[in-house]
Amino acid sequence: MAAAVATATNGTLVQMMEYQTQALFFEIRGAVVPPEDIVILTIDEQSLSIPQQYYQTNPQQYAALKPLQAWPWQRLAYAQAIDRLMIAGARAVALDIVFASPSSYGSTDDCEFARVLQRYAGKVTLAAEYEQSQLRQGNIIQLTKPVRFLWTKPMSVGFVNFPLELDGKIHRFSSEFPLSLATKYQQQFDNYAAMGVEMPSFEQAVASSIRNCRGAQLCAPTSSKGDRIYFYGPAGTFEYIPFWHVLDTENWNTYLQQGRYFQNKIVIVGATAASLQDFHKTPFSYSWLYPKPMPGVEIQANAIATRLQQKAIALAIPNPFFQGLLVLLLAAGTTIVLAKTQCFSSQLGWTIGIAIAWGGISYAVFTYQYSILPTAVPMLTIVLCGGSYLTIATMSDRRQTIQLKPAATENTTVLESPEVDNQQDEIQKLLPHELVTAGKILSGRYQVTKVLASGGFSETYIAEDLQRPGKPLCVVKRMKPSSNHPQHLQMASRLFQLEAETLEIVGKHDRIPQLLAYFAEGEEFFLVQELINGHPLSWELKPGKPVSEIAAIAILQDLLPILAFVHRCKTIHRDIKPSNIMRRHSDGKLVIIDFGAVKQVSNQMLTTGQTNLTVSIGTLGYAPAEQTAGRAFYSSDIYAVGMLLIKALTGFAPHELQLDPQTGEVLWLDKAEVSQELATFIGKMVRYDYTQRYQSASEALVALQNLTGTDSTNNDNFGDRDDLLAVAIPAEVDSEDLEASTVFWRESTNTVEIVEEVDSEEKV
Repeated sequence: MAAAVATATNGTLVQMMEYQTQALFFEIRGAVVPPEDIVILTIDEQSLSIPQQYYQTNPQQYAALKPLQAWPWQRLAYAQAIDRLMIAGARAVALDIVFASPSSYGSTDDCEFARVLQRYAGKVTLAAEYEQSQLRQGNIIQLTKPVRFLWTKPMSVGFVNFPLELDGKIHRFSSEFPLSLATKYQQQFDNYAAMGVEMPSFEQAVASSIRNCRGAQLCAPTSSKGDRIYFYGPAGTFEYIPFWHVLDTENWNTYLQQGRYFQNKIVIVGATAASLQDFHKTPFSYSWLYPKPMPGVEIQANAIATRLQQKAIALAIPNPFFQGLLVLLLAAGTTIVLAKTQCFSSQLGWTIGIAIAWGGISYAVFTYQYSILPTAVPMLTIVLCGGSYLTIATMSDRRQTIQLKPAATENTTVLESPEVDNQQDEIQKLLPHELVTAGKILSGRYQVTKVLASGGFSETYIAEDLQRPGKPLCVVKRMKPSSNHPQHLQMASRLFQLEAETLEIVGKHDRIPQLLAYFAEGEEFFLVQELINGHPLSWELKPGKPVSEIAAIAILQDLLPILAFVHRCKTIHRDIKPSNIMRRHSDGKLVIIDFGAVKQVSNQMLTTGQTNLTVSIGTLGYAPAEQTAGRAFYSSDIYAVGMLLIKALTGFAPHELQLDPQTGEVLWLDKAEVSQELATFIGKMVRYDYTQRYQSASEALVALQNLTGTDSTNNDNFGDRDDLLAVAIPAEVDSEDLEASTVFWRESTNTVEIVEEVDSEEKV
């Protein structure tokens, strides 16, 4: 409604927006071919300098250029040019120059000019100008005309001023200038009608001179309903011919074909030289595409061509009241369309589509029908109307969500209520994922009781084994690749099968989850594992809260024996990190979980030390450089354990630590309080060059025993020692406690690439 009222009142902001839109339409349309019968004879920099140089070099050869020796030129130059042009058959000549005072070259110069003007009376149009002067009494506005002795019978003269619009550009004919003055200075122009009768505008005078010429085929209309200029393009769209070429014998006889070039053409004479400063802003000026201003003489050419070609642009709806009514109807129509559409994306699409459609219609009407429809305000109104509707609808949906979610969560029988039968889809979306999944039976045996984690293409559940006595709990890991590409499915199947085979072997260790079952259903894969009742180590390693050196050593003493067993099974874990290590509540011991990223080591690797380039997998900060490049070694797991200890001792996540720009080594010692011996031990674990690290967990374990003087191979009671890490079991996990997720990096590989998130933790 506000937009409709603003349009109906035709306020300043509305006018500004519409003029800017019209300028944009011109720029989108671009330059078009102007009428061939209009030529601009330019007073350019060449015409101001070259004639003087030529004449001074050879006065006899270039005698015709003598009137052009200094600016302002002798009026004899204009007389000679007009005479040549009219003899050559030009239809009319228009001088965009105000001859307001006698010639500085004497009366003879004026007489020669006056004789030529009288000879072609009615066919040569002179310029007048409204001038404004600022006095103490106020603004003085007067019409400056050509000196009286240059007047002819009949006389063709017109004022050259154009009104400037609110966007600072020229849009309308100069004939609208007196009206704009009368609107701005009402006291000075009480008798506006008399002003209009006194003198026509320049383009009107030129068009009238064409109309009054002999021969019906040359007659042209001068009346038009529109008041805006149809600009054919930016500066230089109309053909320019330097003024001095008309007086120069060689140019006149050669490319101007002894004047035949000007036959049946309208010649407009005016300044284009930068030094004469006759440049103005138009729709094709001071924009990104068209930065140059337009010379006044070319604006006159556009105005004259618009008159003669009957392309004046008019308002399609002149009455502002009906313009406001149109805006109101468009807003109402948009609201009706959106009300019938329930989908958010569809509502957004309709809003954008309607706005673009109206802009397209307005552009087509402007370009091809030379009419102006309200555009900027209606498009803005449509967008704001759509945005308001979408906002209200979103808030309403949110309120409904808040009202329905508690009921859906606390009492799922609400889903069977007749009152909400027509809202089943919406309510299903409101249910937590746990409620939707809970109760599902997998493979006819494992009934899901809780969702532990949900990631990009995998989920982990706690389930009851319905076919075992007592229905013991177990962990079910479900994977469904996000891509149905056969190669991706094949790769996913291979990775899960590899994890199952690995768990079958390493699961014999009492601190690695035992594999209970492995099966596939359609394109989904399932692993059933022993449930570890505990919490992830990431809960203990809080950001910004480093642990003691004793606690860090205890982690090493508990973790390295398990990893040594894994390595003896010719397996590389490739994703050691705090969230993949559990603290078992029954005895406080550490358990390594999640073998979904394992790599089995071939005999060839053991003998040659080389690995085949495969898919790059790991977690940012814990995976060393060679692993991200697609190669993994036992020492890659050692690196991950070292980074885990650095996180424990510093309280900083690995990806938050800086690297030495020269060596690539992790810079961490300044952030930890640690003995030199342990720092050296950890430093070797995280060396950038994998060959300089401990080559296996067994080797690292031996070094740790030498460091501590204890046997860590059978350290079963550390969880009960009071001087070690105190285990706290939080009620829930903070978002700060989550580690970076395991991801596959894009690398050139000999196998298929899978680039997906593989757990529910925060993605890096």
